[in-house]
Amino acid sequence: MICSVIVFVKNPILGKVKTRVAASVGNEKAVEVYVELLKHTKNVMKEWVSEVVGSTQKRVCVYYGDFINHDDLWNEPFFEKKLQCQSSDLGDRMKAAFATELKTADRIVIVGSDCLAIRPEHLSKAFAALETHEVVIGPADDGGYYLLGMKNLHRNLFENKSWSQPTLLQETIADLAQTSPHNPDSARYYLLETLSDIDTWEDYVAAKSQ
Repeated sequence: MICSVIVFVKNPILGKVKTRVAASVGNEKAVEVYVELLKHTKNVMKEWVSEVVGSTQKRVCVYYGDFINHDDLWNEPFFEKKLQCQSSDLGDRMKAAFATELKTADRIVIVGSDCLAIRPEHLSKAFAALETHEVVIGPADDGGYYLLGMKNLHRNLFENKSWSQPTLLQETIADLAQTSPHNPDSARYYLLETLSDIDTWEDYVAAKSQ
């Protein structure tokens, strides 16, 4: 059994990351916040990979948004580095990443790098849920999600979606509710606990106070 985590990251470039944070505290502070988020995400992935679960093979694939940085905090040997497909649509980029990883892995989970509340146990629970469910979702309290996992490619979950909008989770679940007559298990999904993403300075302050 091979379990793979896809981590979508942006290169921490001034003026290109956490723009809603920057609107309150400026671009330099926004980059600092994003680097902190990257470090937290990396530590979570490192701890998850180090946990031995039977004969399960684990891997983490870091997908960069702009370019692959060969000398950054993801340099440890258990992190694979890849480039997101060059599409302006997040759904296209996610779908392509899933399609690539499913060629060699049995179960795939994707996360971003915006959640200070995520822990290794969320990943472990997600992969455990995929033993009995087709899809697992980690809802975010802004109406989106911080995690999506599957063991077969459900293309419709990446198409015609309102990315970064409060209806994303609702739209995704609506798609999953449309059970295929040829695959009655396709609508079976599992929801993890709801966590908070860091989109604004207020989100960051609230997360740090917990």
